This record gives sequence, C-alpha cells and structure tokens, in this order.
Amino acid sequence: MTALLSRFGTALAGFLVLLFFGAFAENFASPGNLSLILKDTAFLAVLAIGFTLALATAELDLSIADVASLAAVVTGALIQGGTMPALAVLAGLATGLGAGLVNGFAVTVLGVPSLIATLGTAAVARGFGFMITQGVAFVGRWPREFTGLARGSLLGVSNMIWWMAAIGLLAWVLLKRTRTGLHMLATGEADEAARLAGIRTRRMKRLGLALAGLLAGVTAVLLAASLSSAAPNMAGDHFLYAIAAVLLGMTMIEPGRPNIPGTLLAAFMLKALGNGLVLLGAPYYAQDIALGVIITGSVALSSTVMRRAAFTKRLNLRAAA
Repeated sequence: MTALLSRFGTALAGFLVLLFFGAFAENFASPGNLSLILKDTAFLAVLAIGFTLALATAELDLSIADVASLAAVVTGALIQGGTMPALAVLAGLATGLGAGLVNGFAVTVLGVPSLIATLGTAAVARGFGFMITQGVAFVGRWPREFTGLARGSLLGVSNMIWWMAAIGLLAWVLLKRTRTGLHMLATGEADEAARLAGIRTRRMKRLGLALAGLLAGVTAVLLAASLSSAAPNMAGDHFLYAIAAVLLGMTMIEPGRPNIPGTLLAAFMLKALGNGLVLLGAPYYAQDIALGVIITGSVALSSTVMRRAAFTKRLNLRAAA
C-alpha cells in the first residue's frame, strides 16, 4: 500500500482536485473545456519533455523558454516575409537545436555548469529575439499550410493533442526501450560509475541538451502556428510551468526520477488546475501562488523519496554483506 501511494499518491490527489472542479466549477467537465485543457497542455508538455530529457542526464536547461521564443521569432519572420512554410519550420527547429548544441558544448567541452551555461544562452536568445523584432510582434494572416500544424485536426482530435502524444511516446521509447536512452539514464543516476562502465557520458549530456533545444524549437513552431504571431517573449509564461511539470512528475510513476509519463500527467494537472481556478472566479494571482507551492512541495517530496531509497539500498547492501 505504501509503495502504491508513493508511486501514485500525487496522481490520486490530482484526480481528487479534478473531481472537485468537476463538481463546483461550471462547465469544467464539459467535452469542449476538457479538449481546450488538453490542447493548452500540449504546448507545455512538449517544452517540459525537453527539460525532462536534459534532466535525465543530470543537466538543467533553463534556456528552453527563451530559445523557444527566439525560434518562434525566426519562424515568424520567415513566414511574414513569404518564405515557404516548410523552410520556415525547419529554420525554427534548427534554431532550437542549435541552441541545444551550444549548451551541450559549453557544458561538456568548456566545463561550464549547465545552470550558468543555459542562463547565458537564455540571455543571448532573448537579446536576438528583441533585435529581430525590434520589440514588435510579427502578426498576420499566415498560410493555412503553416497554421494547420496546430489548428487542424485528425479523426476529430486536435493536431496539438496528436503532437503531444507522438512526442511523448517517442521520448518514452528513447529513454526506456533504447540503449542510448538507458545510457542517458545511467549518466543521470551516477555519472562517474557510468563513465567507468564505458558509457560516453559527455555525449549523453550533449544529446539530452540538444533534444531539449530541439523540443523548444518544436514548441515554438506550434505556438506560432496556433497564434499566427511571434513575439520575443511569447514562451515566457511556460517556463515555470514546464519546470513544475517535470518536478511534479518526479513525485509519481517513478518517484525521485525524471520520467515522461509523470511529466505528461503533471502538465495536464497544472493546466487543469489553472483552468478550474479561472472557472471558479479565483483572482489571477491564485495560480502563481499555487504554482509556487507545487514547485516547492514537489521538490521536497522528490528529495524525501530519493533519500529514503538511498537509505533502503544501504540497508540491503549491509544485510547482503
């Protein structure tokens, strides 16, 4: 029972919160509203999955939101200028991937801690975003071939939900069903032990940060396609929510470890919480307060789980000896 609560206790608490909103927030449980929550979750989930992949190698990418904003600006500038949508999308993805590769180089070759390296990349990306736009967002009637990436649907389900499901599945398969993914997780669990075992830990860290940048680019393209606009700070609101989704996800499914199912579930819970508070008429600052409590609480809970697991492991080793 304790093990089940450890793995699924947070998810159960989230389910109870959803039931509360369903009972007391008008239209919360309507199909239209739930679809809206899922579509809104997709942007957050894709960005958070990138952060999860970097964290799986024990590295932090604090540049994801600013890189996403820059990639959106690059994409928007090209679309606004009449470039073929496919080339504009590739440019946005390349911008995100390039930033991720720069982060990986700074961390693994120059030896800069990821916290500092990615903050530096964030500042540079923000500056380039404002330089390109001069502080004015790109807005227009953009080609349907581009906006359809986010606004279209397949089999009656929004494309955004399909994107989230596909990227989540690919990320899960990478981490859990491939040798590369297992090496990434081993690097994150015990860097030195993984290196001594023959794993190229620096390469794994570069891969994790590169994927985080690439998914920031994907988020950018989808945001720009959904809004038909691009601004130098358009992904800023997703930053803390992405971190919260990853940290909250570490309290469920695989407690104490970054994991894709936990991140996806946590992203949905966070967006559902915000939606429910709005429908209940809560003041705008209630979401920020709740977000701060969630971040602090999830880190505290994850740390407790990890300490308990380490203590149990030491006891087992002593018993075996």
